[in-house]
Amino acid sequence: MPLVEHLRELRNRLVKGVLAIILATVVAWIFYDEILTFLTGPYDEIRPDLAERGIESTAVLTGIGGAFTFQLKISLVAGILASSPIWLWQIWAFVLPALHRNEKRWALLLTATGAPLFVAGAALAYVVLPKAFLVLIGFVPSGFENLVTGAEYFDFVVRMMLVFGVAAEIPLVVVMLNRLGVVSARQLAEARAWTIIGIFVFAAVATPSTDPLTMLFLAVPMTLLYAIAEVIARLTDRRRDRKAPDIGDDEISPLD
Repeated sequence: MPLVEHLRELRNRLVKGVLAIILATVVAWIFYDEILTFLTGPYDEIRPDLAERGIESTAVLTGIGGAFTFQLKISLVAGILASSPIWLWQIWAFVLPALHRNEKRWALLLTATGAPLFVAGAALAYVVLPKAFLVLIGFVPSGFENLVTGAEYFDFVVRMMLVFGVAAEIPLVVVMLNRLGVVSARQLAEARAWTIIGIFVFAAVATPSTDPLTMLFLAVPMTLLYAIAEVIARLTDRRRDRKAPDIGDDEISPLD
């Protein structure tokens, strides 16, 4: 295909992806109340517990256009997520013809594995959010009222879900590096202690909250996923060793 045809196809793919995002954003705008109820669920869940401690916490929207900006931001993010199968497919369809058959198979396998892992990580973050809110807002001293702005709350929720989702991709990255021959199962085992320390440091730095409970909710699953990836790498190395030809030194042909 000539360069002009490639550029024309790229333009068509981009237009389709952008239209999908716009349409999904419009739909998200229509169902804004339901989406907002889902997002504020973890916060509403802990408000009775905070009231028992004598802490008054209220979610507020500041500024004249704060409510409009907040709704637009939520609708846009929800639209991008909802339309992700479409615009991701447009990207994939543009790149697909340039890949070999083996590369296509591995790309499909990585995509089919990476998407569920990311969703599982984001779902875990949603489950952890009430605990994080309860711990952090629980530091409010008596006599003070806690005001949570909509923008701050939304950014916190999105960051938590993104961090947990990306962290869930660790076993996929480790397995991919092992398949490419960059690291072996033996090297992974030797670096296990330092890797676990690095995981806990990453969890402490990456999580928006500063409480140790949230850090553990992220670090422990990451450690387990790393252990699973190490087992998969060990099985891969064994299968690779069985397929390797057993040639003695006296059987190797000379360079000339």
